Amino acid sequence: MRQEIINKLKEIEKREHVKIIYAIESGSRAWGFESIDSDYDVRFIYVRRKEDYLCLDEKSDVIELPIDEVFDISGWDIKKALRLLYKSNPSLLEWFASPIVYKETIETSYIRKVIPLYFSQKKSYHHYHKMAKKLLKYINKEQVPVKKYLYILRCILSSHYIVHNKKQPPIEIERLIECELPNELREDMNQLLMIKKNSNEKKYVDHISSLDEFILTSLQERDVSSLMDGEESWEPLNEVFRKVIEKKDNDAFSNVPKTICGASDKTPLSNNCELARFKSRNNTSLLSVFSFETTSRRLFFGNVNVSESFV
Repeated sequence: MRQEIINKLKEIEKREHVKIIYAIESGSRAWGFESIDSDYDVRFIYVRRKEDYLCLDEKSDVIELPIDEVFDISGWDIKKALRLLYKSNPSLLEWFASPIVYKETIETSYIRKVIPLYFSQKKSYHHYHKMAKKLLKYINKEQVPVKKYLYILRCILSSHYIVHNKKQPPIEIERLIECELPNELREDMNQLLMIKKNSNEKKYVDHISSLDEFILTSLQERDVSSLMDGEESWEPLNEVFRKVIEKKDNDAFSNVPKTICGASDKTPLSNNCELARFKSRNNTSLLSVFSFETTSRRLFFGNVNVSESFV
């Protein structure tokens, strides 16, 4: 399955004319409690050509493949990813903590270096705490979906980890259990994990009183005034962005058609280039065509004679 996922990522690079710099597994497989019929939640970060970031007609900052029973594959443009990192986005932070990595390039290391700067203890704590509260409605039913049981427990353990350690929590459930779950609850928790791993996604279980009590107690308000926010300056992220898009040894772009603001060489001239109009002696218009030669990044000029009616 791993090779199939890698092949799909290569297809995306070729079709979308991008370079994927980081790709991982997210969701239940990364958390360590996938079911027998869990799909593969593949997430990635990609980079376009430098010229694409200098165009007025901006391209979409998300690439998504149609979701089916096996794959859920989507990715974010580097610019979107860095903007979300500025906000200490928990989903993005979890991507960089995933134990299942399908692709990681040198550009990923640039991002990893600044993640600690932008990690907000406050925002992350409130994210997991609010998520747990939203999931509480599933606990108030006669039977509980195993999936939701583990979701709410993971959120609670993550929020506890942030309070106790003042840093980003691990995403693997077993590591969270080891760090934050009281010893007397671990047998019940491990039993719940075994049920999840050996059943389908829609499995329900009866209430486990010890875990229910732990959940309700954990959701009570607590003093988190000591938690800190992340970096406020954009400059470290701007530096990462410039470094990523200006990287020269970008082999993934070697077969990408030359473009000007997203248009290929085969695009009609009138739709593709900036035209400067000059009057000539024979009363025709001389169009000086300006285009960027993307591989050497040198400016060249081509002159085309066209009739007055063309302009």
